[in-house]
Amino acid sequence: MRLTTAIIIDDDANSVASLKQFALENHIIISIVGSSENISSGIELIKTHEPDLIFLNPTDKNLLDINYINDLTFNRPKFVFISTEKQKAFEAYKQKAIDFLLKPLATNDIILSIYKVSTYIKMEMAFQNQKIKDLNSINSLYLNNDYISVAFIDKIELIKKEDIIFCKADGKYTEFNLVDGTKILSSKNLGEYQDVLGDVFFYRIHHSYIINIKHIIKITKKDGYYCEFSNNAKLPIAKRRQEGFSKFINL
Repeated sequence: MRLTTAIIIDDDANSVASLKQFALENHIIISIVGSSENISSGIELIKTHEPDLIFLNPTDKNLLDINYINDLTFNRPKFVFISTEKQKAFEAYKQKAIDFLLKPLATNDIILSIYKVSTYIKMEMAFQNQKIKDLNSINSLYLNNDYISVAFIDKIELIKKEDIIFCKADGKYTEFNLVDGTKILSSKNLGEYQDVLGDVFFYRIHHSYIINIKHIIKITKKDGYYCEFSNNAKLPIAKRRQEGFSKFINL
């Protein structure tokens, strides 16, 4: 079973302590990366760690604030609701939670919930990988390499290469910045796009950036090398890549 990263959103100290103790004793399958009393105070924690799972106490306040999580730019974490109230199981169903646990929490129930979350994520990834393979085949056969497929868990988009200003590493994801101001987040890391974008216009100037040189409007050499782009972005050229980049654009 894959390691699941989790955050606890609950103001019940006993339940928080119980889940943290479980994680210590079962560190191979779960890592608790943080906890908070409610969603509004824990949203920055969630953005920072981008967990697979949130153990959530479905209080009235948390249910009102759950859209803070639904609106995140990265893949929505899975929920396991934890409550002393059996009727909250219906709220778990409405919010598409993976499971509902009744307090006090039982070890076997926690294990089963984590297994369900891990299995669900594996199924999503398998489905997504198959879709990526299918779209890559379409790209190679019909699109003459002018487009690429950009995949996330819940969607796949085809975008023109010429519309890409730059790609930015965002943890294990990649953010595409396009000429119309759109930003598209992909579930693949930046390194996986180096070959896909490999043509005469794209260059990796930094471990965090692949750029389209067609959209450069200026290169500055004051206090280091920087590229300035048509969308007003200013990106650094890593020192070890400066010589190669200069040759690439024939400086």
